Amino acid sequence: MSDAQAAGSSIHIVEVGPRDGLQNEKRIIPASDKIALIDRLSATGLRHIEATSFVSPRWIPQLADAAEVFSGIRKMPGVSYPVLVPNEQGYARARAVGAGEIAVFAAASEAFSQRNINASISESMARIAPVIQQAKADGVRVRGYVSTVLGCPYQGTVAVADVVRVASLLHTLGCYEISLGDTIGVGTPNQARAMLAAVAQDVPMAALAVHFHDTRGQALANILACLEQGVRTIDASVAGTGGCPYAHGASGNVATEDVLYMLHGMGFATGVDLDALAVTGRWLSALLGRENGSKVGRALAGRAEGR
Repeated sequence: MSDAQAAGSSIHIVEVGPRDGLQNEKRIIPASDKIALIDRLSATGLRHIEATSFVSPRWIPQLADAAEVFSGIRKMPGVSYPVLVPNEQGYARARAVGAGEIAVFAAASEAFSQRNINASISESMARIAPVIQQAKADGVRVRGYVSTVLGCPYQGTVAVADVVRVASLLHTLGCYEISLGDTIGVGTPNQARAMLAAVAQDVPMAALAVHFHDTRGQALANILACLEQGVRTIDASVAGTGGCPYAHGASGNVATEDVLYMLHGMGFATGVDLDALAVTGRWLSALLGRENGSKVGRALAGRAEGR
């Protein structure tokens, strides 16, 4: 894809840092800091910020404060703040604090589904279906995640046909968009391109998003390959936070700053202020006490210090 072809085209960024980026942090982060992060992100031009998850605190103690966080953020006009819910109980908790968009998840790998949520793919779908049905009745939009689309830490290779089957079912159930996730960051561009093309035979490309982890440094290359296939929605996490706890050497989600730098350099429009987001990424990295996971964020910090 040439820069000329990209010029004027728009890419939608889904920021997953507050949920996917923070959920596996060992130190419990105060709700006030999570609220501050989301409010900072809202001010950068991002229009889709996944705020938290209404899972059981036994599963993810870091997100036990989901209701407090969601209630505390400033809801900016034109910005959506979806929350992840695993079942009907989680949905009820999310709705109790006014959530207007939710996300549900399933795995393409049978082994991962069994190890991650102690349920088969079929059982997980049985949990999800009534949630989506109730959300539709309530006028709540539902986004779907499919994990392990390019590999599983337990079974290894995941058949593309399994990815297609799960993505298609979520779309048929009523998810307006399906995010395809390389959970452990093992995919390469040709694999990503082929997987996306196969799913797009059953689910319209306009209803697909990609979600890459940068465990092996392939995330931007994989995103580029999928852009060439026509995808226009990309998940990313500020400062590259997060990552699958089951992946050896996982370095986190692809950094939103790095994705923006590539997209803007190609001529794509995102509506996001890269400099403002980089400042937030540096703030978050300092808060977490770790090196910034965004190469662009570190470079922009060096530029600012050199002035």
